[in-house]
Amino acid sequence: MPRLESRIDPHDERFAAQRSAMLALVAQLRALETRTREASARAAPLFERRGQLLPRERVARLLDPGSPWLELSTMAGHLLDDTDPERSVAGAGVICGIGFVAGARCLVSASDSGIDAGAIQSMGREKMLRAQQIALENRLPFVQLIESAGANLMRYRVEDFIEGGRLFCNLARLSAAGIPVVAVVHGSSTAGGAYLPGLSDHVIMVRGRARAFLAGPPLLRAATGEIATDEELGGAQMHTSVSGLGEYLAQDDADAIRIAREVVGRLGFSHEHARLAPGAPAHAPDTRLSCFEEPHYDPDELAGVVPLDFRQPFDMREVVARLVDGSDFLEFQPDYGAHTVCGHAELHGHRIGIVTNNGPLDPAGSNKATHFIQACCQSGAALVYLQNTTGYIVGRASEQAGMIKHGSKMIQAVSNASVPSITIHCGASFGAGNYGMCGRAFGPRFVFSWPNARTAVMGGEQAALTMRLVTEATARRRGEVVDQAKLDALERRIVENFERQSGALHTSARLLDDGVVDPRDTRRLLGFLLDTCSEASRRELRPLSFGVARP
Repeated sequence: MPRLESRIDPHDERFAAQRSAMLALVAQLRALETRTREASARAAPLFERRGQLLPRERVARLLDPGSPWLELSTMAGHLLDDTDPERSVAGAGVICGIGFVAGARCLVSASDSGIDAGAIQSMGREKMLRAQQIALENRLPFVQLIESAGANLMRYRVEDFIEGGRLFCNLARLSAAGIPVVAVVHGSSTAGGAYLPGLSDHVIMVRGRARAFLAGPPLLRAATGEIATDEELGGAQMHTSVSGLGEYLAQDDADAIRIAREVVGRLGFSHEHARLAPGAPAHAPDTRLSCFEEPHYDPDELAGVVPLDFRQPFDMREVVARLVDGSDFLEFQPDYGAHTVCGHAELHGHRIGIVTNNGPLDPAGSNKATHFIQACCQSGAALVYLQNTTGYIVGRASEQAGMIKHGSKMIQAVSNASVPSITIHCGASFGAGNYGMCGRAFGPRFVFSWPNARTAVMGGEQAALTMRLVTEATARRRGEVVDQAKLDALERRIVENFERQSGALHTSARLLDDGVVDPRDTRRLLGFLLDTCSEASRRELRPLSFGVARP
């Protein structure tokens, strides 16, 4: 493949300024993640008195030492329950990620019981649902470390209760699909939470700490007058010897994690024992171990390649040159629809097709992208969308050229692509360009954002000017005098509202992506995600009609 030639000088002042601004956003992200870890760690004295491990210690012991760990949705819930930017704790009370357990790539979900005793937050529910979806799409064993005070009744919303049922439905579907669900009950798992182990295929419970009941002793007494202790009603020993809810009785958290690792190791999902899906090569390679060439240009330079102001033009080929193997990129139809950049490359040994933007999507660019996406589906190359677009182009000429129908063809191709799609928000993601470039609503396997990313139906200034023109036209039709001061104030409010909602931290808090990533880590991230998708395509499952039912 031809090698991309960079025109960026990493020593000039503009690059340095852009790098400094980007690293400031990365530092803000890391500070918020640190705040979450510290908030949970403050419960250490309590956990120590109870003979327990902190939630992140449990996760660390579960994972294979030195293996990759991709934590997901670290900004979930930021500024939603607590709107004070100096106090808000991100993460939504759940630790989720993809990592290796006894050699098997797994989706791990853990209650962060160091924060509010693990009470389920609204976005925590959504985060767990997204984790279950990722596990199902990528054929990942689902391991859940449970210790939760249940729903926060002070913030009760009926829609949370209704939608929460999808957590249990998804566990049943994972099991039925042939994807094992393993639960370690470290503490309380009450009311609806009792169905988390109930719908798991393998359950480990910690002696003296695990609790699982539909109604705890206080509610039982209030409802029926019956008096029972925690252990009689739902203790670990009772469930492993009487009710049959659990298979394994652990002596403490560490022992429970040890047992969980043994269980996962015997599922047949490790690299050594994985069954290949029908049609997969008899010796399908593990591309994580295959040889590939590093980019000719240092991925560390990605911190300075992109300006924070999306109005400043830059060439996305500079990003591609620092992501793909050998900086080699075979561009597809480079002179046709030039604002839309498509091409073939390899990343960590995986064949991929890249779709990205150096401007708005026009009729020619939409046709090119449609052709390219279909060709990638034909050849089996995964699609990587690097979003940086102000949307589909508008105007008399583009409308007459069929912008709507050509954009619709592109959206059809994106929606029905038969290969894994991964989306990275690198800059602007405005209007229907978010859709055509495989935004969250179009079901890519994974979506991540850079800290500078901006997502909105349009730019704030454009929205404000649109409303000003509409308001002025309405006033003229009615014969009213336009109050320019009020219009100026209206414009300011609209711009402020759009700016506040378009930033990456805001959208990530609402799970409109799977996390915010340091641009310098994008190549490693994509390599990990492509490995995950490739492994899923090679893994054979043995579906059941209804999942594994407990005795």
